[in-house]
Amino acid sequence: MAGAAPLLTVDEPDESVLAEEPRPRWRRPRLLWILVLVCIVVFVAIWRLSDGGPAPLTQNDVDQAVRSGIEKAQAEERNTPPDAATAYRRILPSLVTVVSSAAPVTGTTAGAAKSSLGAGVIINADGAVLTALHVVDNDGKAGGKIQVQFADGTQANATIERRQPESDIAVLTVDQLPEVTVPAVIGGGAQVGDAVFPVGNPLGLRGSLTAGVVSALDRSVRSESGRTLKQLIQFDAAVNPGNSGGPLLDREGHVIGIVTALANPSQQPYFVGIGFAVPIATAGGAGGGPSK
Repeated sequence: MAGAAPLLTVDEPDESVLAEEPRPRWRRPRLLWILVLVCIVVFVAIWRLSDGGPAPLTQNDVDQAVRSGIEKAQAEERNTPPDAATAYRRILPSLVTVVSSAAPVTGTTAGAAKSSLGAGVIINADGAVLTALHVVDNDGKAGGKIQVQFADGTQANATIERRQPESDIAVLTVDQLPEVTVPAVIGGGAQVGDAVFPVGNPLGLRGSLTAGVVSALDRSVRSESGRTLKQLIQFDAAVNPGNSGGPLLDREGHVIGIVTALANPSQQPYFVGIGFAVPIATAGGAGGGPSK
């Protein structure tokens, strides 16, 4: 039929129509912007790595950092109390002075009663006192008595509740407690070279602390009573008569032993560099053992 438009089928598209369809123009500008952004990112990364990063350390920076570290450590050391001071403050409320005396022997000068001065520590909330047995042996003699004085000045009469002769340890009970009872903190075992601090009443100088180290372990010595004391801690801190029964402390102020003897080849009662203490694991066992 003349003048009729040609039929279009799906399989045969009109090439003239397709040829006239406009092409998209946004692809090239988008690609260009992507390239620009990539360049910017690369530039920023290079700038940060080169000029924008941290400056290298100089010798002056290192010296200043070292000086600052030393000054900080010195300030901390000045503000930290020495081990001895820490140990003493911790044990002081639990420290006890022990005096044992016997009645004068007939025919002797008046007032010549035999007495022993020692120390001890409170070991529980009931006010039981741990000390050396040889300090309080006078209680078995006629007219013998034991008196204790607590850190706050409270004085009381005491009796031996338990004895442990094989380790020269006694547990005392008192007839009057201080207003506040502060048991000592019990420590662990000792090692050779550990710092130790015995506290007691050497030569009557009450509440004295000395300092040293553990020299050896598992020592055996023969006491004045003829017994051989075993498994003792040997230390080099000064102790003298009046220290017996007092605590041997570690650097934290924990009780690791009970002072029992000093060695002196001249047989004189003064310190020549060797002291002994019963380990607290042995001494503390008296607190729960049977009476003897």
